Amino acid sequence: MTNGALPDTQVLADRARTALERCGGTLPPRSVGATGRARTPITGQDLFDVEFDTPESAGRAVAAAAEAFDSTWRDTPAPERGKLVHRLGALLREHKEDLAELVTIEAGKIRSEALGEVQEMIDICDFAVGLSRQLYGRTMPSERPGHRLMETWHPIGVVGVITAFNFPVAVWSWNTCVALVCGDTVVWKPSESTSLTALACHGLLMRAAADVGAPADVHRVVLGGAEVGGVLVEDRRVALLSATGSTAMGRAVAPKVAARMGRYLLELGGNNAAVVAPSADLDLVVRGSVFAAAGTAGQRCTTLRRLIVHEDVVDAVCERVVDAYTQLRDRVGDPCEESTLVGPLVGEAGHKAMSSALDRARGDGGRVLVGGERRLEQEAAAAYYVEPAVVRMPAQTEVVREETFAPILYVMSYRTFEEAVELHNGVPQGLSSAIFTQDQAEAERFLSAAGSDCGIVNVNIGTSGAEIGGAFGGEKDTGGGRESGSDSWKAYMRRATNTVNYGGELPLAQGVRFL
Repeated sequence: MTNGALPDTQVLADRARTALERCGGTLPPRSVGATGRARTPITGQDLFDVEFDTPESAGRAVAAAAEAFDSTWRDTPAPERGKLVHRLGALLREHKEDLAELVTIEAGKIRSEALGEVQEMIDICDFAVGLSRQLYGRTMPSERPGHRLMETWHPIGVVGVITAFNFPVAVWSWNTCVALVCGDTVVWKPSESTSLTALACHGLLMRAAADVGAPADVHRVVLGGAEVGGVLVEDRRVALLSATGSTAMGRAVAPKVAARMGRYLLELGGNNAAVVAPSADLDLVVRGSVFAAAGTAGQRCTTLRRLIVHEDVVDAVCERVVDAYTQLRDRVGDPCEESTLVGPLVGEAGHKAMSSALDRARGDGGRVLVGGERRLEQEAAAAYYVEPAVVRMPAQTEVVREETFAPILYVMSYRTFEEAVELHNGVPQGLSSAIFTQDQAEAERFLSAAGSDCGIVNVNIGTSGAEIGGAFGGEKDTGGGRESGSDSWKAYMRRATNTVNYGGELPLAQGVRFL
């Protein structure tokens, strides 16, 4: 076990309030409306009350963002909009430790992962600032003489952003930084579990807006549960809804947005797998798999949940992975401690889901090789610390095909490459994937259209740890959306095809004659 007892909840509350205030965030004043609570999974206790929004106040936030878009922001030159994001990046560098403190306290991430998440925010700021001078259209040859054919890109309006607890700040920044330079305004509904981190981010962005003279209502944050998020889903003024969460959430959200002819960008579940070929470097396999499977206590959408290993090396891989997991047992605990590698699950629901999945796996003939036990229950009955588990499965049963948001790694074996791909693709989700191999042809086959069916396909690295330069997202039940890098900015803009007649004549396209 990591050194030292769990910190006192009041100490965590004081640290959270200090970090929030240093970022310029403030707790909303108590008023008529639904009241929520800021909670820490480190002890499982409440930190203090937080006033949640009502659907009515959320609607007013959308109205304010829509007004800022119409009156000012959409007509502000893109490089000028980039100055706001540039200033935000500078403030994030200045307050990296403060924001990471809040991520650890509210989401339970270990310190290095919390700092890494804030660094990801800084990186997307840099990306978006460059993008503000690269919102390129194109010019195409016209078939009509004296005509020019081109495409231009324009802002779309208010972007609604709904984020999950596991990446409480990074996913917001992916959407917000890109949306702002594209000329959109943003209304953010964070997870109910991470209100403090949201208020801190909003505080930093408002400081940046004041520093560069941008309108304050380019960004609004609304706190609360599904009824508040529902405002963003239903309101026609929200041109794009970017929502991160479960597949069930996506199935509920998508039809409602589509019914009002809105756009949606969904980042949903992942049941990610790595194929381990007989030629694989097993040292890479262990290092890549253990972090991908146990990092963030298994609560990443890109968490490695299935290890598909060639029968010639499956016993050796199991032995090495179990040995690494055995060492993790003593590194489960307080995420504020530098020696900790595995922090808590966010709450009781995650622990129940993990226990149920392990019971079902045993019923299907699975064998738990290591882990699965709860830790620190005597120190904090309301907190849920678990040992990451490795389960040897005889086949890809129904429980394996489901995503359990907890640190369970199922290991299965295969004989042929085709069988490995079939196992890999034989789940509803399609987010992240990997293959460990020294065979270049095999790697290329996995990267091809006949290989992995995921949105992210890696070779000789794990399934988690994506960089902001590449578009992030997946296929099938993962939702099909793309965020962050590459050309994902196009989701936040509308395209117009323009024809300019400068020749003085009026020939019709395709040689049509009329009058």
